[in-house]
Amino acid sequence: MSMNLGPLFEPFELHNLKLRNRVAMAPMTRNFSPDGVPGEDVVAYYQRRAEAGVGLIITEGTTVNHPAASGYPNVPAFHGSDALQGWKNVVDAVHEAGGAIFPQLWHVGAVRKEGTPPDPSVPGYSPSGLFGPGKPNGKAMTKEDIEDVVTAFADAAQDAKALGFDGVEIHGAHGYLLDQFLWEGTNQRDDEYGGSMENRLRFVVEIVEAVRHRVGPDFPIMLRFSQWKQQDYEAKLVNSPEELERFLKPLVEAGVDIFHASTRRFWEPEFEGSDLNLAGWTQKLSGKPTMSVGSVGLTEDFISGTFASKQEAVEKAGIDELVERMNNHEFELIAVGRALLQDPEWLIKVKEGRLNEVESFAKKSLAKLY
Repeated sequence: MSMNLGPLFEPFELHNLKLRNRVAMAPMTRNFSPDGVPGEDVVAYYQRRAEAGVGLIITEGTTVNHPAASGYPNVPAFHGSDALQGWKNVVDAVHEAGGAIFPQLWHVGAVRKEGTPPDPSVPGYSPSGLFGPGKPNGKAMTKEDIEDVVTAFADAAQDAKALGFDGVEIHGAHGYLLDQFLWEGTNQRDDEYGGSMENRLRFVVEIVEAVRHRVGPDFPIMLRFSQWKQQDYEAKLVNSPEELERFLKPLVEAGVDIFHASTRRFWEPEFEGSDLNLAGWTQKLSGKPTMSVGSVGLTEDFISGTFASKQEAVEKAGIDELVERMNNHEFELIAVGRALLQDPEWLIKVKEGRLNEVESFAKKSLAKLY
């Protein structure tokens, strides 16, 4: 390795959070929790990455206590005694291995289709009954529905703190429910939750405020957001640094401690005239630490490399540019997804310069939990 990896392995502290390094395991849906309950195989899966030195584990998306929160089979829940005990086992195992862990709290919104477990009769819920622009699905949420979901996120965060998690991540990205409120393409409301950017932010702001009220001032709240959506990879929430600043300000005031700015390729600039990526701009404008993500250690992004590519394996890539950006404090934290899914010891091998031993990501790895 030609560069000093120092910034990756420096500790990070925020409030009560103390991380041994700047590397996080990115949240990745795995569908291995029957009836929403993470079992011993899920415990071992997260423990393995913590034992191999990962500083922060962000769990796969785990659903809040609302009938329409889940959109996929066998995703874990974050409510009910059995599921919460399963997560307690995960927390204890990660802590024993020296790592920290956040649950990713999730509601899929209009991505849900009727017929999906746990109650097949429940439709998708969304701001305007739209999966995407001009694509109806499910029901438009009433104000009572909105209040119910805000409470569900607050309940989940309170449970996370009680279980010993080190913070929470709120999933506001990728075209799921919170992002459906943020995105003009799916938010066609004419009340205080639709229209202007500030109105479209209101639902997410209320969730962050409710979570902050439940967990107190020193429990870290991370918000994941993205420009791209699964419905439209070219979608934009904001088109300039000025718009991004308007977007971030209410979220900072509501209580977000860390922004997890999700991009498909971490090296791509967000706006013309600057090399800063979305996380870099977010940190500069918000004054809050940010986490970047997107094809770390790989030459192809998640969409093209995992689902669209005909190749079974995805080529490995060096991380010199990542180190350079972190040396420049463009962002403070980096999330690694498929590289860690494929190879639990990825970080150790990078640290020790054993890049020739890193396993290339293969799509078949999605079919097992290791």
